[in-house]
Amino acid sequence: MLQNHFYDNLIEAGCDEAGRGCLAGDVYAAAVILPADYSHPLLNDSKKLSAKQRYLLRQEIERDAVAWAVGVATAEEIDQINILNASILAMHRALDALHVRPEAVIVDGNRFQPYHDLPYTTVVKGDGKFLSIAAASILAKTYRDDYIDRLAEEYPVYDWKTNKGYPTKKHREAIEKHGICPFHRKTFQLLRK
Repeated sequence: MLQNHFYDNLIEAGCDEAGRGCLAGDVYAAAVILPADYSHPLLNDSKKLSAKQRYLLRQEIERDAVAWAVGVATAEEIDQINILNASILAMHRALDALHVRPEAVIVDGNRFQPYHDLPYTTVVKGDGKFLSIAAASILAKTYRDDYIDRLAEEYPVYDWKTNKGYPTKKHREAIEKHGICPFHRKTFQLLRK
Protein backbone atom coordinates (compact mmCIF):
# COMPACT_ATOMS: atom_id res chain seq x y z
CA MET A 1 0.00 0.00 0.00
CA LEU A 2 1.50 3.30 -1.10
CA GLN A 3 1.67 6.13 1.44
CA ASN A 4 0.14 9.55 1.01
CA HIS A 5 2.69 11.82 2.63
CA PHE A 6 6.18 12.04 3.99
CA TYR A 7 5.74 15.54 5.44
CA ASP A 8 2.71 16.03 7.67
CA ASN A 9 0.59 19.13 7.11
CA LEU A 10 2.68 20.48 4.22
CA ILE A 11 1.70 20.75 0.56
CA GLU A 12 3.99 18.09 -0.83
CA ALA A 13 5.04 17.55 -4.45
CA GLY A 14 6.29 14.16 -5.59
CA CYS A 15 8.92 14.13 -8.37
CA ASP A 16 10.29 11.48 -10.69
CA GLU A 17 12.05 11.33 -14.06
CA ALA A 18 11.99 9.09 -17.13
CA GLY A 19 14.58 8.42 -19.78
CA ARG A 20 17.71 8.64 -17.68
CA GLY A 21 19.27 5.45 -19.04
CA CYS A 22 18.45 6.14 -22.70
CA LEU A 23 21.03 6.68 -25.42
CA ALA A 24 18.90 9.27 -27.17
CA GLY A 25 16.38 12.00 -26.55
CA ASP A 26 15.45 14.37 -23.77
CA VAL A 27 14.99 13.41 -20.14
CA TYR A 28 11.49 14.10 -18.79
CA ALA A 29 10.41 14.75 -15.21
CA ALA A 30 7.08 15.37 -13.54
CA ALA A 31 5.96 16.97 -10.30
CA VAL A 32 2.58 16.08 -8.81
CA ILE A 33 0.66 17.41 -5.81
CA LEU A 34 -2.20 15.08 -4.87
CA PRO A 35 -5.11 15.83 -2.52
CA ALA A 36 -4.26 15.09 1.14
CA ASP A 37 -6.52 12.03 1.45
CA TYR A 38 -5.99 10.70 -2.08
CA SER A 39 -6.02 7.00 -2.79
CA HIS A 40 -6.10 4.93 -5.96
CA PRO A 41 -6.00 1.12 -6.12
CA LEU A 42 -3.91 0.97 -9.33
CA LEU A 43 -1.45 3.78 -8.72
CA ASN A 44 2.05 2.30 -8.56
CA ASP A 45 5.57 2.54 -9.97
CA SER A 46 5.11 3.09 -13.74
CA LYS A 47 7.47 0.18 -14.50
CA LYS A 48 4.99 -2.23 -12.89
CA LEU A 49 2.13 -1.12 -15.12
CA SER A 50 1.25 -1.83 -18.74
CA ALA A 51 1.33 1.04 -21.24
CA LYS A 52 -2.48 0.94 -21.38
CA GLN A 53 -2.73 1.24 -17.57
CA ARG A 54 -0.23 4.12 -17.53
CA TYR A 55 -2.22 6.14 -20.08
CA LEU A 56 -5.52 5.51 -18.27
CA LEU A 57 -3.92 6.53 -14.98
CA ARG A 58 -2.41 9.64 -16.58
CA GLN A 59 -5.92 10.92 -17.37
CA GLU A 60 -7.04 10.25 -13.79
CA ILE A 61 -3.93 11.84 -12.25
CA GLU A 62 -4.34 14.96 -14.40
CA ARG A 63 -8.01 15.16 -13.40
CA ASP A 64 -7.54 14.47 -9.68
CA ALA A 65 -4.25 16.20 -8.84
CA VAL A 66 -4.20 19.53 -7.02
CA ALA A 67 -1.44 20.44 -9.48
CA TRP A 68 0.84 18.64 -11.94
CA ALA A 69 3.52 19.63 -14.43
CA VAL A 70 6.13 18.11 -16.70
CA GLY A 71 9.68 19.43 -17.17
CA VAL A 72 12.28 18.54 -19.80
CA ALA A 73 16.05 18.73 -20.20
CA THR A 74 17.32 18.25 -23.75
CA ALA A 75 19.86 15.76 -25.06
CA GLU A 76 22.17 18.77 -25.59
CA GLU A 77 21.83 19.81 -21.95
CA ILE A 78 22.46 16.20 -20.88
CA ASP A 79 25.74 16.27 -22.82
CA GLN A 80 26.69 19.62 -21.27
CA ILE A 81 25.88 19.03 -17.58
CA ASN A 82 25.58 15.18 -17.37
CA ILE A 83 22.49 13.04 -16.97
CA LEU A 84 22.16 13.35 -13.18
CA ASN A 85 22.22 17.16 -13.27
CA ALA A 86 19.93 17.20 -16.31
CA SER A 87 17.42 14.93 -14.52
CA ILE A 88 17.40 17.28 -11.53
CA LEU A 89 17.09 20.30 -13.84
CA ALA A 90 14.04 18.69 -15.48
CA MET A 91 12.52 18.11 -12.00
CA HIS A 92 13.16 21.75 -11.04
CA ARG A 93 11.49 22.84 -14.28
CA ALA A 94 8.47 20.67 -13.49
CA LEU A 95 8.30 22.20 -9.99
CA ASP A 96 8.60 25.70 -11.53
CA ALA A 97 5.60 24.97 -13.76
CA LEU A 98 3.24 23.91 -10.94
CA HIS A 99 0.39 26.38 -10.49
CA VAL A 100 0.28 25.59 -6.75
CA ARG A 101 3.51 26.21 -4.87
CA PRO A 102 4.59 23.15 -2.87
CA GLU A 103 5.91 23.49 0.69
CA ALA A 104 8.02 20.31 0.49
CA VAL A 105 9.32 17.92 -2.15
CA ILE A 106 9.79 14.15 -2.18
CA VAL A 107 11.92 12.71 -4.94
CA ASP A 108 12.41 9.21 -6.32
CA GLY A 109 16.02 8.05 -5.99
CA ASN A 110 18.90 9.16 -3.81
CA ARG A 111 20.08 12.43 -5.43
CA PHE A 112 18.52 15.87 -5.64
CA GLN A 113 19.61 19.49 -5.38
CA PRO A 114 17.78 21.97 -3.17
CA TYR A 115 14.77 23.59 -4.80
CA HIS A 116 14.52 27.16 -3.50
CA ASP A 117 14.30 26.90 0.27
CA LEU A 118 11.92 23.94 0.42
CA PRO A 119 12.59 20.91 2.60
CA TYR A 120 13.08 17.81 0.47
CA THR A 121 13.61 14.09 0.94
CA THR A 122 14.93 11.54 -1.52
CA VAL A 123 13.32 8.10 -1.37
CA VAL A 124 14.99 5.10 -3.01
CA LYS A 125 12.28 3.22 -4.97
CA GLY A 126 9.96 6.05 -3.95
CA ASP A 127 7.69 5.38 -6.93
CA GLY A 128 6.67 2.16 -5.17
CA LYS A 129 6.24 3.84 -1.76
CA PHE A 130 4.51 7.21 -2.20
CA LEU A 131 1.44 7.99 -4.32
CA SER A 132 2.65 11.39 -5.54
CA ILE A 133 6.00 9.96 -6.71
CA ALA A 134 4.17 7.07 -8.44
CA ALA A 135 1.91 9.62 -10.13
CA ALA A 136 4.95 11.65 -11.23
CA SER A 137 6.61 8.49 -12.59
CA ILE A 138 3.53 7.78 -14.74
CA LEU A 139 3.36 11.32 -16.14
CA ALA A 140 7.11 11.49 -16.84
CA LYS A 141 7.07 8.07 -18.53
CA THR A 142 3.98 8.63 -20.70
CA TYR A 143 4.98 12.14 -21.82
CA ARG A 144 8.47 10.91 -22.66
CA ASP A 145 7.03 7.92 -24.56
CA ASP A 146 4.83 10.29 -26.60
CA TYR A 147 7.88 12.41 -27.41
CA ILE A 148 10.12 9.47 -28.39
CA ASP A 149 7.29 7.99 -30.52
CA ARG A 150 7.18 11.27 -32.48
CA LEU A 151 10.97 11.14 -32.94
CA ALA A 152 10.70 7.49 -34.02
CA GLU A 153 8.65 8.55 -37.02
CA GLU A 154 11.47 10.87 -38.09
CA TYR A 155 14.22 8.32 -37.36
CA PRO A 156 12.69 4.86 -37.87
CA VAL A 157 16.03 3.03 -38.24
CA TYR A 158 16.72 3.11 -34.46
CA ASP A 159 13.54 1.19 -33.51
CA TRP A 160 12.60 3.82 -30.90
CA LYS A 161 8.91 2.90 -31.12
CA THR A 162 9.91 -0.35 -29.39
CA ASN A 163 13.00 0.51 -27.34
CA LYS A 164 12.07 4.13 -26.42
CA GLY A 165 15.70 5.14 -26.87
CA TYR A 166 17.13 2.60 -24.43
CA PRO A 167 20.30 0.64 -25.31
CA THR A 168 18.93 -2.46 -27.01
CA LYS A 169 20.86 -4.66 -29.42
CA LYS A 170 18.79 -3.35 -32.35
CA HIS A 171 19.35 0.28 -31.32
CA ARG A 172 23.12 -0.20 -31.08
CA GLU A 173 23.26 -2.08 -34.40
CA ALA A 174 21.42 0.82 -36.08
CA ILE A 175 23.93 3.32 -34.62
CA GLU A 176 26.76 1.17 -35.95
CA LYS A 177 25.20 0.95 -39.40
CA HIS A 178 23.68 4.45 -39.79
CA GLY A 179 25.65 6.57 -37.32
CA ILE A 180 24.00 8.86 -34.80
CA CYS A 181 21.26 11.45 -35.24
CA PRO A 182 21.04 14.92 -33.63
CA PHE A 183 19.06 13.46 -30.71
CA HIS A 184 21.68 10.97 -29.56
CA ARG A 185 23.50 11.75 -26.32
CA LYS A 186 27.08 12.11 -27.46
CA THR A 187 28.58 11.70 -23.97
CA PHE A 188 26.98 8.26 -23.57
CA GLN A 189 28.63 5.01 -24.60
CA LEU A 190 26.57 4.56 -27.76
CA LEU A 191 28.39 1.47 -29.00
CA ARG A 192 29.63 -1.56 -27.12
CA LYS A 193 33.40 -1.42 -26.78
